[in-house]
Amino acid sequence: MKCLILAAGYATRLYPLTENFPKPLLKVQEKTILDWLMDDIEQSGEVDEYIVISNHKFAHQFDAWAKDKKKVTVVDDGTESNETRLGAVKDIQFTIEKLGLDDDMLVIAGDNLLDFSLTRFIRYAKDKNASCIMRYYEANEQKLLKCGVVTIDENDRILRMTEKSPNPETHWCCPPFYYYTKGDARLVEQGINAGCGTDAPGSYIAWLCTQTPVYAMEMPGSRYDIGNLESYEKVQTEYKGILK
Repeated sequence: MKCLILAAGYATRLYPLTENFPKPLLKVQEKTILDWLMDDIEQSGEVDEYIVISNHKFAHQFDAWAKDKKKVTVVDDGTESNETRLGAVKDIQFTIEKLGLDDDMLVIAGDNLLDFSLTRFIRYAKDKNASCIMRYYEANEQKLLKCGVVTIDENDRILRMTEKSPNPETHWCCPPFYYYTKGDARLVEQGINAGCGTDAPGSYIAWLCTQTPVYAMEMPGSRYDIGNLESYEKVQTEYKGILK
């Protein structure tokens, strides 16, 4: 299984901290965000390659970070500004084509932290033998407007998914952590050609769940979305690592 780490954004809301430095390499306590994520995922024993998808502006910094790491590949998507970014779904397809990938994939954002192990999500997806996402209950209706939201059946199967809908159907929000089966990873280009959104990574899942069964595991803990300076300062004091 490959682990694709989405790290091609420009983190403009964290300026000046990230004006010349990639957000996933910011440290939370003693480790970078990426190291927190990868050290946890490595315990699953399922991943044979970690692929960090960067923009051109920050690729050299990811290369320096990855220099002494095994199983890490850095892909430069060639963009140099927030205005010319490809968007997450096109970055995924760009990487699939560039590296000739044909495997199951764990696709994650490189700027979120979890207090539970992603190995639980990987086991869930393996048991379902299908593409999967995670979900959590979001009570704040204003936050719902900025998220991917899913409607599910009694077996966790996604019936519908919307990204940033003005009229969210449920309170089930989806963080940027996804599992694609090999067969479904082959459909990313088809989804793009069919008109699925390409900026938010969940847009592909919103299309995919209309084509094939996709399931949503309820998160057993919390996530920390490092989106601005305030949230970065908060995670520095609150994050205690993997608790479950």
